[in-house]
Amino acid sequence: MAEALRVGIAGLGTVGASVARVLAHKTAELTRQCGRPIEVAAVSARSRGKDRQVDLSAAAWFDDPVALAEQAEIDVFVELIGGDEGPALASVKAALARGRHVVTANKALLSRHGVALAEMAEQKGVLLNYEAAVAGGIPVIKTMREALAGNSVTRVFGILNGTCNYILTRMEAEGISFDDCLKDAQRLGYAEADPTFDIEGHDTAHKLSILTALAFGTRISAGDIYMEGISNISQADIRAAAELGYRIKLLGVAQRTESGIEQRVHPTMVPTASVIAQVHGVTNAVAIETDILGELLLSGPGAGGNATASAVVGDIADIAKSRPGFQHGPVFGWPAKQLKPYKRALMRSHAGGYFIRLTVLDRTGVFAAIAKRMADNDISLESIVQHSAGADGQKTVILVTHETTEAAVRKATDGITKDGHLTDKPQVIRIERAG
Repeated sequence: MAEALRVGIAGLGTVGASVARVLAHKTAELTRQCGRPIEVAAVSARSRGKDRQVDLSAAAWFDDPVALAEQAEIDVFVELIGGDEGPALASVKAALARGRHVVTANKALLSRHGVALAEMAEQKGVLLNYEAAVAGGIPVIKTMREALAGNSVTRVFGILNGTCNYILTRMEAEGISFDDCLKDAQRLGYAEADPTFDIEGHDTAHKLSILTALAFGTRISAGDIYMEGISNISQADIRAAAELGYRIKLLGVAQRTESGIEQRVHPTMVPTASVIAQVHGVTNAVAIETDILGELLLSGPGAGGNATASAVVGDIADIAKSRPGFQHGPVFGWPAKQLKPYKRALMRSHAGGYFIRLTVLDRTGVFAAIAKRMADNDISLESIVQHSAGADGQKTVILVTHETTEAAVRKATDGITKDGHLTDKPQVIRIERAG
């Protein structure tokens, strides 16, 4: 039997400790599957004395993860520290410089430095694996990098943040407000004390930028993603969507267009009967559309210690199965130096159009003014729903457009606002074609 694969783990939080436990408790299964044992040879964390429910006494301890990467007797460096700079970046660079394989779950690190790190790995002939960085335990990276050979991807989209999906699911199911649902999510540990990174779309954008590079062979460009979060979604939107046969999800969408690659993160209405509309709670889902296979949907746990650890261990096992002299494939499907510069597409029209909710004063001429603004911007309306005025003299008008452009919708709603008929900011949500 081949010699043991020696692993160094930097970061022993929820995920790191779970990885160590899996490697310890699944020794026989992993040895059989990989043809060689896998052992934790070194670790690094902030606290040496914390109980992690796994015996790490045989592993060398390093207070500094960079020292672990450079000095430990290891074959694979596993970075589970987090953050896009500091110790995470320094230790990964140190490991690659020493010719060690790297496994990471750090989407922020990859979205900012992924291309440069990929170049280092490819120059050294080592693997940089990152399955856990996108969609937790779902094997979407392996699928896109290996299983879709010969396919050309036309669009990739999905639910990439469990916190947002949990909130939207509960808002619909229980009729509670966004704020109340967020508080519950924080109490249950699904949302951070400062939830901005999740609810405003940043987490989804980081993951989408990685999928975009894999799908289209472009350099990662997280800063070019159009982004909206879910904090402005109200019960009025949830109810209106249901009445029209839709469900609201926060989607990350990347697709090839004639003017470039479009990347966007925003609340989206998807048909209730679509598969992705059935993805509830903290579950993630990624849909990949290709020319040969058609549409593939992958769904499963998107976060948590066990789900993320499963993906990390899978990456380690892939390295254990490789042999000296084997030519590894490129990190992002294309050699890093051949990744094309990212060309941002214009925000194009969307199949299914737009949902527009307007809160207006109940007075003569309001509806005619709204209709004129739509016509002036060449927006064709699929449906119009007017709700009866309340005691406060306001009523809600729901418009669903046919296919149109972002610019036209924004120009029309800006005009309606300037006309002085609105009592609240217009709500605009895209309606996405979804399988």
